[in-house]
Order: sequence, then structure tokens, then C-alpha cells
Amino acid sequence: MRVAVAGAGAFGHNHLRVYHELETSGFPVALVAAVEPDATRAAETEAKYSIPVFAGVEELLKANLRLNAASVAVPTVHHHAVASVLLDAGLDLLVEKPLAATLVEADELLALAERKSRILQPGHLERFNPAVLAVQPKLRRPMFFEAHRLSIFTPRSLDVDVVLDLMIHDLDIVLTFANSPVREVRAVGLPILSPKVDIANVRVEFESGCVANFTASRVSTERVRKLRFFEPRQYVSIDYARRDLLVIRLDGRVPPEIAAALEGGQVDPAMLAQLAATGAAAGPNPGLSIAKPPVSHGEPLRLEIESFLESVRTRQAPRVTARQGRDALALALEIQTSMAAHAVRAGLQDFFEPYG
Repeated sequence: MRVAVAGAGAFGHNHLRVYHELETSGFPVALVAAVEPDATRAAETEAKYSIPVFAGVEELLKANLRLNAASVAVPTVHHHAVASVLLDAGLDLLVEKPLAATLVEADELLALAERKSRILQPGHLERFNPAVLAVQPKLRRPMFFEAHRLSIFTPRSLDVDVVLDLMIHDLDIVLTFANSPVREVRAVGLPILSPKVDIANVRVEFESGCVANFTASRVSTERVRKLRFFEPRQYVSIDYARRDLLVIRLDGRVPPEIAAALEGGQVDPAMLAQLAATGAAAGPNPGLSIAKPPVSHGEPLRLEIESFLESVRTRQAPRVTARQGRDALALALEIQTSMAAHAVRAGLQDFFEPYG
């Protein structure tokens, strides 16, 4: 399979690295070109990987390199323009998250991919986190989620807010795990160091009764990437960064009233989290069993790209479908609308006015 990477900047250089590593390790893929309008980055990429680097996708296609697939890692605002040209040329695509900047653009990409019979996979990296891969087959009925994704401020990805930059990873995971339509969204967000929202807190309720709380910040003093959820008779904690799991189960020694409440999803999550944390620190409590299930090793991006290439080879639907990428984008945009409405209600003009 002959592949190219569009965008050699903030995250595109990682795609280039992984394709190159796969090629040199004997994987049936060849990195044959890149697209990068910045002259300095283009020269660095050309020198490092000994491949031609083009200023735009049109020049790439004119070179007639017999490409099969490409990664699109350009800024979000350009996803639609770049992906449309490549799909129309018959390439299968892995498009970094979010799939597009608007639902209209996402729908156009989905329609084009279907019309051209092309693979279109959104780059929701955390789906390939080994901890997520380990827990997903064992899901029961998650009823409460707590997601925290905090990052130190960097000047990258400032073309989108923190919801499309960071939170969308967790939105995609929770949408997949909850497997239920969204009923209600409440959100608050504030710009801190950029013209767009840098910190956000969101509550989502699903038709199933499941509730999810999301916190995302790109102005934190620490890096945190964790997801905790509660389901009948167990509590699960995923540390994305460490790629590990903690599972706390309730056994037969639990008081019947607590067990019954947990079965019905009625236990106060804060109480159960405190109980679980105590057990984890001090050893097993009566009624609790604490385990760290085995998690396979692997870099999420490499696993994601390998999965994408397998879909290209077999023509099977990718693990993360374009429709799922579109659903995550739809929820992110609904959150943006809720944040804007809250800002008006709360009179937060003093936060937003300096940015126009």
C-alpha cells in the first residue's frame, strides 16, 4: 500500500514517523510523499524521510505516485477541502479528529466516501488506547461517567476550542460505551489564553438514563487523561496516559440495599468513588474486589494506523467509522451551542469581549 501524509505539523509528523517505522519493520506499506505548505517543515520532512514533499494536494495528485491511501493531519478548518480532493481522486483516508469543522462538511465527506466506495476513518486515537481496547469487550451497562482531560497550554490547535481539540476524544469514547441517544446537554466554557474556549465543563444525559460529566482544559498546570465509569456492581477507572485499568467489583458481602441500588444505577457516584479509592489505598474492603486487568502494550497511533491499513487492504469497515466521527462532532457542536447560551445567560461578556 502506497501512502502519503497531508500535513507535517503538530500531529502530522507523528503519522509520518509511524508509517516510516512500519515500512522499515517490513509492514506492507510504503510512505511515498507528504504535503506541507510551510517551506521549512517541508524541507525538514523531505530530508528526514527521503520523500517528495508538495505544497498542496493538487500537486501531490499530479505527480501520479499511484497512491492507495493518505492521512489528513492539516488544521481542522482545512479537513473538508483536503479530504474532498483526495477522496475524489480515489484514496482511502484517515482524517485526524474532528472529522470536519461543521456537520455540513462532515456529511459531504461521508456522502463522497460512500459514492467513491472509499474508506473514511476519523482519527479518534483513544479508541486504540490499549486500556480502552481491553475494557470495551467487557462492558455491562455504564450509568455514570466522569472524564477529565487536562493539558498544559501550547500554541497548537488554536483554530478550534478545547471541545474540538481535547474533549472530543472523551465524547467519542462515551458515545460508544453508552450506546444511547443524547437527551440533554448542559455546558459552560471560558476563553483564558486564546480567543476560543480553553476550559469547559459539560453534563450530558442520555435517553438510557446514563449521565456523563466531562471536564477539559488546555490551560492546566498538569496533564491528566482519565475516564471513570460505574456500571452494575463495578467501578472502572481508565488512565489513558498510563494505558492501564483499575476495576473494583462488588461481591456478595456488600449490603443488599447498596447492591440493589447499584444494580439500578442509583448509587451516589461520589460515595462509590470514595469507597473504591479507600479500598485501592488500604487493601480490599469487605465486599470489594480490586483488580488491574492485563492490558496489551502498543502505541495507540500505531495501532490506529495499522487498523486503518487493514481496512484499506480488506475493504472492511474501520473500527472507528465516519458515522461515529460525525456523531462525536455533532455532540461537540451541540456543546458549543450550550456554552454560548450559558455565556449569554450568565453575562460573561467580560470574558469574551476582549476577543471580539
